[in-house]
Amino acid sequence: MITVGVEEEYLLVDPATGCPLALSDEVRRAAGLDDLSEDGEIQPELLQAQVEIATPVCQELPEVAGHLLRLRHALGTAAERFGGRLAATASAPVMGEGQVPITSGRRYTRVHDQGGRMAEDLLVNGMHVHVGMPDRESGVAVLNRLRPWLPTLLAMSANSPFWEGHDTSFASWRTPVFSRWPVSGVPPHFDGLQEYEECIERLVRSTAIADTGQLYWQARLSERYPTLEVRCMDVQLRVDDAVMLTGIVRALAATALREYKDKVPEPECRPELLQAAMWHAARHGLTSTLLDREGHPLAAGDMLCRLTDHIGPALEEHGDTRHVEPLVHRLLREGTGADRQRHALQEGGMTGVVGFITGETRGTPQGTD
Repeated sequence: MITVGVEEEYLLVDPATGCPLALSDEVRRAAGLDDLSEDGEIQPELLQAQVEIATPVCQELPEVAGHLLRLRHALGTAAERFGGRLAATASAPVMGEGQVPITSGRRYTRVHDQGGRMAEDLLVNGMHVHVGMPDRESGVAVLNRLRPWLPTLLAMSANSPFWEGHDTSFASWRTPVFSRWPVSGVPPHFDGLQEYEECIERLVRSTAIADTGQLYWQARLSERYPTLEVRCMDVQLRVDDAVMLTGIVRALAATALREYKDKVPEPECRPELLQAAMWHAARHGLTSTLLDREGHPLAAGDMLCRLTDHIGPALEEHGDTRHVEPLVHRLLREGTGADRQRHALQEGGMTGVVGFITGETRGTPQGTD
């Protein structure tokens, strides 16, 4: 049984205007969880209108769901005490006057010093899935095999269509915002652990990044835990969609591990085609085609069928089929978070979007209060 853990990043917003609120310190203290250390369940983020949670290590997907619901509830209740709301959207749909302050601390100051205005624009929120690896050599082999599926995961998770009160025309605006950093996008192919570690050492030595925490690849080996971390996904409006994606990532990793042990050749994929596929997925989500590893456009439904066929045995082995496949069908039927946010805009304008996002985040969709 491959273990999993999930990190989610959220916005804190004014419920009337949708503007970000710099309440991170207050909300984290009021959330009722004693451990506010760097390894705690509730953590600060770069900007003071953001907060991050991290589940414990889990074996079963219902465990993941329980922790996400618990942590969202604690933060959401705390935010309401200060007149704010928790918002599980991957970009700030509305911006207020001036810049949101940077969180205090050496780490965040260093990021701001390096990125300047780029750092101030990082009001974007991701979902990161950690999957346990037997060793780092296996982790590199799994990383190589996961690369072709990153665009599909991004398209399924797209949940950031709005920025500064406008429709960006992207399903995941978070993706191009993050792509401006020195080490970002799809990770390179590595011939083994030695090449991976030599690459990281050279990047840090170059001073283009301050440390391994600034390896903003869409997937990477964790330097703190014995895991592979998949980082390409937008934070999800609903907990069950986050759980679905967690199950898919675990199944992809399990399938890759099996192929590595069976000495199945790694898939060949040109880096420029993968980069184009990521941009295409960020732009369109599931509303258009998706590009396969050879650059061929496929209908989104066909690509998701290809994905579920690929990971089907691993889903079954972990008992995750019933938690994943029905939600994949719902995703194709109802659309991504970006699609649903745009529908909320049509129904109620930007105020309706804010109400929709915050309602979905706390599990009380509009009309059910």
